[in-house]
This record gives sequence, C-alpha cells and structure tokens, in this order.
Amino acid sequence: MRNFIATKALLLLLLLPYLFFYHVYSDAQVLSAPMEKAEQEALYTVIQGFVGEGWNVAGLYPDPCGWTMIQGISCDFFNGFWYITDINIGPVLENSIECAPDAKFIPQLFELKHLKSLSFFNCFTSSSHQPTTIPSQNWDKLANSLETLEFRSNQGLIGEIPSILGQLTNLNSLVLVDNALTGEVPQELAKLVHLKRLVLVGNQLSGPIPPLLAPNLAELLILDLSRNSLTGTLPSSLGDLTSLIKLDLSHNLLNGRLPSELGKLRTLTLLDLKDNLLSGGLTRSLQHLVSLQDMLLSSNPLGGDLVSFNWESLANLTTLDLSNTGISGSIPESIAGLRRLRYLALDNNHLTGIVPPKLAALPWLNALYLNGNNFTGVLEFPEEFYKRMGRRFASWNNTKLCYNSIAETSASGHAPYGVEQCKHEQDVNVFSSNPKVGDGNSDKNSSFMVSFGGFPASFSELWWVVVSILLLTTL
Repeated sequence: MRNFIATKALLLLLLLPYLFFYHVYSDAQVLSAPMEKAEQEALYTVIQGFVGEGWNVAGLYPDPCGWTMIQGISCDFFNGFWYITDINIGPVLENSIECAPDAKFIPQLFELKHLKSLSFFNCFTSSSHQPTTIPSQNWDKLANSLETLEFRSNQGLIGEIPSILGQLTNLNSLVLVDNALTGEVPQELAKLVHLKRLVLVGNQLSGPIPPLLAPNLAELLILDLSRNSLTGTLPSSLGDLTSLIKLDLSHNLLNGRLPSELGKLRTLTLLDLKDNLLSGGLTRSLQHLVSLQDMLLSSNPLGGDLVSFNWESLANLTTLDLSNTGISGSIPESIAGLRRLRYLALDNNHLTGIVPPKLAALPWLNALYLNGNNFTGVLEFPEEFYKRMGRRFASWNNTKLCYNSIAETSASGHAPYGVEQCKHEQDVNVFSSNPKVGDGNSDKNSSFMVSFGGFPASFSELWWVVVSILLLTTL
C-alpha cells in the first residue's frame, strides 16, 4: 500500500512541470488572443461618440482587452477571440470614461453581440443645451446577451422609456434612476420575464401602474417606482409578484384603497407607500406579510385605526411609520409585543387614550414619535427611557398628557420635551419644598401657600402670627 502511494506521488511530481507549462501556455494564448476587427472598430466608434472627437481612442488603447485595457470596459473570451461584455460610462472610478457635453449614442453600440451589461452614470447632463433620448431602435439586436441596463443621474436624458426595451428578453435588471424621463411606464416591460429588478426612481413618469405588468414578472425581487408622478390605484395584480422582497411606490400621486392582494407577498421585507393619496385604512390582509421588516405608510389620508389589526403576526417588523395618516383610536398593547421594533412613528394623527407603558420595554426601540395627537393621562416611562431616547422621543402637542417621574428626572434634564409634569406632582413638590416666609428665592405659589394656610417654619414666626391676629381683633 505504501509503495502504491509513493508511486502516485512520484508520478504527480513528474507531471507538475508539464501542467505548469500547459497553464502558462494557455494563459499566454488568451492574453495574446486578438479581437475581431469589427468588434474593435465598433468599440472605438461607440466610445468616440460618448467622449467626443478630442480623444484618439484607437491610439490610446490599441489592445482594449489586453495590455491597454480601458477603465469601465470588460471583455470575455469566446471561441478564440476577445469580445466586449461590459460598458460602464461615467465618473464612477478614477480614470473612468467621462462623457463630453455633446455625448451621443452611436448605432455600432448594438453590434457588440456579447454585451451583457451597459451602464451610464452622470453622462447626459444638459437638459437645455443638448438633451438626449434613449434610442428607440436596435435594442432587439442585444436581446440574447444584455442582462443589465442602467441609466443613473442623467438630467439631460429626456423623453419616454422606449417600448422596444421589452424585447430585451434576457434582461434581469433595468435601472433608470434620477433622469428626466417622462410619459407612462410601458406595458411592454411585462415581456421581461426574467427581470429581477425594475427600478424607475426619480423621473417624471406619469399615468397608472400598468395592471398587466405584474403577472408576467414572477421572478421580480425589487420593484421601485418611487419619486415620480404616477396616478391611479394600486393594481390588484401586484399580489402576483410572489417573489418580491422590496416594493417601493412612495412619493407619487397614487390613490384608493390598499388592495387585499398585497397580503400574498409572503417574502416581502419592505413596503414603502409613503407620501401618496391612499385611503381606506389598513387592509387586514397585510397581517399575512410575515417577512415584513419595514412598513412605511406615512403622509397618506389613510384613516382607520390600529386596534383592529393583528400586529402579533408581524413579528419581524423593525420599522413602523404611520405618521400623518389620519388614524384614530388608541394604541393597542399588541404593538408593544413587536420585540424587534426599532422605529415607531405615530405622530400627527388623531390617536387618543393612554400611551402603553410597555413600549419602554421594547429592547431595540431607539426612536418613538407620538407628538401631535390627543393622548391623555400619564406617561409612565422610567427615567432611563428618556435618557436613552433623547430627542428621538417626541410627545409634545398632546395637551392632556403629562409625565410622571421620580424627583431626579427634571433636574437631570431627561424629562420629555414639551410635556408638562403632572399637576399632582407639582403640588407635592411645592408642599415639600416648605420655603421660609420672606425668603426672596421662593416663588409666588410657594409664598401664597405659606401666607394662606401653610405651616410656619419656626416658633417665632408662629408667635408673630398670633400677635398680629390679636391686634386685629382688638381694633
């Protein structure tokens, strides 16, 4: 057995030089491999269109996939030749390709048949001098290869999202963020059946969310249409996006009720619908969002209450923002059972009743906003709670709410801002302070108390009171 092992080790040692030579030879072949001439010329022409005529691209980068690689350009090896797979234009890294003021798309872009990723950052910046639109033709030539298409921070990129993008059937990420795009969301995007991420944030898109967009995008993980001017109601077909992790439709003009079909999104971790015109209260189907971590519904005329909702089912919730939603009623004790909660905002509503003391026991809570409601009674939170929260706890503008605390709370500066101390505590504090008659440091209430029924501080004071009474009765 030992001889057999020794023989195998010896053979391996003898083969090592040959394996090393083969590896080096193969690498050398790859490094020295050429690009197809048509591919290389197309790349030079495309880059020239973005950087302007002042660059001698061919002279600066004679071997763009070899020893003179271009920052932002990636290549891959297919059938003995180098081909362009990634183009990233814009000031992302040092020495990245930056666009000229007259940057433009060149048709040869669509001749790069192995292109997988195409990204433009801060490239088309002038909306008045020379605005640019996304090409409305030729995208179908990249249908078999392109997986990622991104336009970020291009304020000079105007016009509509071309419907031909729906022919990029291999696309898994479409990101159009902070541009100046207008028009409606094309229904043709529903053909992108392999899409994982659809992000159209910060444009000037209008019209409704296409109702047929959702059913075909079964693999979609992220849908973000925030910061636009979308109108209409939330389509019930959103409930068909059963793989969805993030849904952000905030900062639009969407109206109507929350569709009950949203409750089918069992993998959803973020639901952000803030700053819209949604109404009709919290639909109970949201109780089924068992993976939800962040629920952001603020600044909607939502209405309704909190009591009829089963909060216990949202055990993973860390952020709950229902500020400025017109909700009424009381805070149910069940919210204090959300043990992972870090941020709770219920401010500027019509909530009433007492504030549950158990909220202070939430172990991870670091922000609690209750200001601008109609809470009554006593805040029965310990001093440690006020100390820990600081200005991240707000309860002002609740005129019938007061705080009950130990004597050191006010002195240490940890009393809740904008909330009065409960009146019975004030009376006790005044009584226990027991100021002397004529003491210049005593306040008016304390002086009043001593003059009319307060106990004198010494026997001499009692003697003078008796003498004064006798003199008054003899006159």
